[in-house]
Formats: sequence, structure tokens, C-alpha cells
Amino acid sequence: MSDTPAKKKISPLMFLPPLLFAGLAAMFLLGMQRENPNELPSALVGEQAPDVQITMLGDKEMWDDSALRTGKPTLVNFWASWCGPCRVEHPNLMDLQAEGLTILGVNYKDSPGNALSFLSELGNPYTAGGADTTGRMALNWGVYGVPETYLVDGEGNILLRIAGPVTEREVEGRIRPALEALN
Repeated sequence: MSDTPAKKKISPLMFLPPLLFAGLAAMFLLGMQRENPNELPSALVGEQAPDVQITMLGDKEMWDDSALRTGKPTLVNFWASWCGPCRVEHPNLMDLQAEGLTILGVNYKDSPGNALSFLSELGNPYTAGGADTTGRMALNWGVYGVPETYLVDGEGNILLRIAGPVTEREVEGRIRPALEALN
């Protein structure tokens, strides 16, 4: 027998936990660097807006794909009368409409009577609107829930998505800068 100590082999599996931890830490760090870490990103930003699939909402003027290609920026707002945050954002939409911004409405899975009462009570910020009674259009646009709003350039490309109400902070921090960048 020899008195030489045996060399211990280091298993490659020993490096796996630190590597997994480093990868996870990097993902968290990147996620925290986003402007709003709570907001889910949209795969549609920078892409052409999906097809418009709406039906009549009372006697309101309807809109189609051509309304997104007028050469002017447009907001597309998914809303419902049963949605509390939709009431919160409504005054901001009215203000944007008064400033001349075209806003197209999509009433999401709502009863026509309730939707029309909502607009009658709070005012109608929409240049044109329609109903998405089945939720098919919202699904194609990647809507997670109402309210959700998309800024579309005059060529039909989605510039930004606002998940949740259009608050004054969203108007000043995201919508206005995006509109100014178009000019």
C-alpha cells in the first residue's frame, strides 16, 4: 500500500446549482430593468395591428382596418361597462378626444344596453366603436383584460400597449412622448 493520498475528482454536477442560480438572477435583473416591471410585454408592439372583428354597438359608427391607416395616430381602447378601471380612465380618454386624438372603441363581452348606458352617462370619447361580443378580436390583439389600449401609428403599426387604465401618468409618460416622436 502506498501512503500517497488519492486525488478527489470534482463532479461537473457541482457547478450546476451555481449556474442555475446565476441564470435565474440574470433573468430577474433584466425583468426589473423594464419601465413597468408589473406590465406584461406585448408581442404586437412594432407589428401590424391584427384584423378588426367587431359588430354594431347600437347606432354608433363602426370602424374597420382602414381606420388604422389614415396617416394619423389612433388609440384603440378595449373597454366594458362592468369594468371599474374603465370608469377611472374615461375622463382621460375624453380629454384626449377633446385634444383631437382619434380613439376607436371596442366594447368587450358586454351587453349592448349596458355599454350604451355607460357612454350615455359618462360621454362618448370614441370617434367610432363596435362590440367584440365573443372576445375573438381581443384574443387576436393579445388583450389580457379590460381596459387595454393600443397606440397605432397612421400606417397600422402598433407603437405601444397600455394594460390597465389610461391614467394621467400613462398619458404624460408614454402616450404624449410616443405621439411627439411621430411628429
